[in-house]
Amino acid sequence: MGLSAVTVLGVDRPGVIAAVTGALAECGANIQDSTMTLLGGHVAMMLLVSGELDTNELSRHLSQPELVVTVSAVEARRDFGCPGTGLGYVLTVHGPDRPGIISAVSAVLASVGGNITGMSTRLTGRLYVLIADVDLPAEVDVAGLMRRLAAVGSGLDSEITFRPMEPDLL
Repeated sequence: MGLSAVTVLGVDRPGVIAAVTGALAECGANIQDSTMTLLGGHVAMMLLVSGELDTNELSRHLSQPELVVTVSAVEARRDFGCPGTGLGYVLTVHGPDRPGIISAVSAVLASVGGNITGMSTRLTGRLYVLIADVDLPAEVDVAGLMRRLAAVGSGLDSEITFRPMEPDLL
């Protein structure tokens, strides 16, 4: 059974997620992982699906005039190479909008081997909000990392918080 990465982008409307996921179900594709969100009035979906169809057949099943769909074959992978502590962290940034916020914050995290496992941003008026889930290697000095993040936040005129994540109850 093959694994495919599917991306979908289109103008948001009621039923667009139902149409895409319905087309996947009709052709026997199983959604293993997904994330779906609104970005400036557009729906954006990223899905990992398994099934017997090749990428071209899957693209044909999902094709709709108002959607941009891409399908790529990928290998199944659960070990992402970042040995986490078993407890992730949540990072938030609140401040004025400006270029380079994500770059500055993600560079600090990457410098200690941190892996951003999920992130969303929103611009409300002039207020920019970033929320990220972060997995850190066990040996990271979290207090030192928090001081570095605070310094970056100060340089961006933003407040950065970093706290342990509540464990998932799946």
